[in-house]
Amino acid sequence: MTQYFQIHPDNPQPRLIRQAAEIIDGGGIVALPTDSSYALVCRLDDKDAVDRLRRIRGVDEKHHLTLLCRDLSEIANYARVDNKQYRLLKAATPGPFTFILEATREVPRRLSHPSRKTIGLRVPENTIAQSLLEQLSQALIGTTLIPAGSDTPLNDPDEIRDSLQRQVELVIDGGSCGLEPTTVVDLTGDSPVVLRRGRGDVSLFA
Repeated sequence: MTQYFQIHPDNPQPRLIRQAAEIIDGGGIVALPTDSSYALVCRLDDKDAVDRLRRIRGVDEKHHLTLLCRDLSEIANYARVDNKQYRLLKAATPGPFTFILEATREVPRRLSHPSRKTIGLRVPENTIAQSLLEQLSQALIGTTLIPAGSDTPLNDPDEIRDSLQRQVELVIDGGSCGLEPTTVVDLTGDSPVVLRRGRGDVSLFA
């Protein structure tokens, strides 16, 4: 049975944040708002939950999932970041960007791109997402909530609950948060490459 929490977007209720964290710790998948669109998240070290998340999205292991991190210091645990990359990350985080970086050994092999050994990372500028990350004290694996066979993210919490009933353990209603996915930027080369234009301002990488 899918649970449904209405959480205040600016002042999240601590009790509900704790309950949401317990659901994730127990192997659950949660639909939550971010600064771009709604996303599906779960523990990064929970293989069963990650496999279920991929099935809901209809994507295989070649599709980059994203690590949601609290801040830049946490990103450094999962990706190799040089000084140039760090300056770009500092200018763009928190915000609606996903960065492709070389994964460290801290990232389970099944979560990085099978041929490139890269991972997508982001620091969301959303109070609910940040409160949940703080409560868990660890990064979460996530993906934009785009149903299999569609190219448009779901944005209405009631529609999300109806669409994903019994597929996810919790839907967090944090209000509308837009329909644009993140801007995806590959930082693994000599200069940034914008792979997908989304909500984030690409002029930062000109």
